[in-house]
Order: sequence, then C-alpha cells, then structure tokens
Amino acid sequence: MKKVILFDLDGTLTESGEGIMKSVQYALEKMGKPELELQKLRVFIGPPLLEQFMKYADLDKEEAKQAVVCYRERYSTVGLFENRLYPGIEDLLKALKEKGFLLSMASSKPEKYVVQVLEYFKIDRYFDEMTGATMDGKRVKKEDVIEEALRRLQISDDRDHVIMVGDKEHDVIGARAAGISCVAVAYGYGTMEELKASGAEKIVGTVEELREYLLRGDT
Repeated sequence: MKKVILFDLDGTLTESGEGIMKSVQYALEKMGKPELELQKLRVFIGPPLLEQFMKYADLDKEEAKQAVVCYRERYSTVGLFENRLYPGIEDLLKALKEKGFLLSMASSKPEKYVVQVLEYFKIDRYFDEMTGATMDGKRVKKEDVIEEALRRLQISDDRDHVIMVGDKEHDVIGARAAGISCVAVAYGYGTMEELKASGAEKIVGTVEELREYLLRGDT
C-alpha cells in the first residue's frame, strides 16, 4: 500500500475555476487581449500560468510575466476565495490521516496561495507538507514541485510508496517523470480523453471512488 499521498489542489481538492478564470480574464483585459467568453479560460486551471499566457494569448515571455502580475492583482485579493471544497474532501483527508498516511500538497499554484487556501478551508491540519510553486518561476513544473515535496518529506529515495492525485494531464506526466504512480480524478478540470491519453494508472469519477481506492489497499 502506498503510504504517502501527494495532492494537486485546483480541480482535485477544490472547485476553484471561477476565481482563476475571472482573474485570467482581468489580466488579459489589462494586456489588451480581452476574452469575453469566460469558459474558454478553463485551460488556465492547472498548468503553470506563465506558459499558458504565452500559449493562449500569443504573448512573449516578458509580456506573459506582466500578465501573471496582473492576474495576481485580482487573484490574491478576490479570486482566491471564489472557491469551494468538493463535497467529501475533508472526510477523505481525515480518513487518510487516521489510517496513518503522510499527506502533502504538490500544486503548480504558488505555495503562498496553497497555504492560504488550505487555511481558509481549515484543512491545513491534515497535511504534513504544503508544497507549491515559487513566485519567481524557478519551481513551477509539476515534476519539480513533486521533487520538492519528496525532499521535504525525506522520502526522495523511497518512491515505491508514493502516489500522486491530480485532475490534469500534467499531474500524470509530472508523476511519471518523478518516478511515482498517479491516480487521476475525472470530476475536476481535465477531460477524460486527456487523462486516458496521459497514461493515468487509475481514473476515478467521484470523491467517494477516490476514497475507496486510496483506502482499500489497491494503491
């Protein structure tokens, strides 16, 4: 049984799309690249922001950096709290801790915001580590975030007992690159097609299915 679980945040523990998309919309408006259709901005949920601004709005790196600054203007004060826990998440975390699992966040969201979100929902107490990206862009890729989480947990040399839980293809790809297994959740922001194509070892459709999978010993 895997005794260490690394969790993604957006789309895995929380339904955070509204705050992220509206903050991206705000940033694009500031950058002279307005997007009126909010749902088109779902592609920003999960991946590193800098890369996504470059890809989506055809910005160069410096322009994308400015877009990230604009995004954070709104997200840090408003967007962060346009968010909610998926039903059953706190019960899942509590059950895992009672079974003796080590839990860590491994999110591409800046660590500052990861901590704020977990504290806001009062679930920070379930985590042994709360690992996220750095604000300066030096640690943003999922693989790098996972490596930092493993380092903090002091298990870099014992990856056989670690599993990543995420909702997007970059969670699966990052886990594979770090040499750990991954279960993907289909209730988040990734499509079933991308999760299957990314090679997820297991895909679950609900929080209850995730709970059963993690607790019954198949992991």
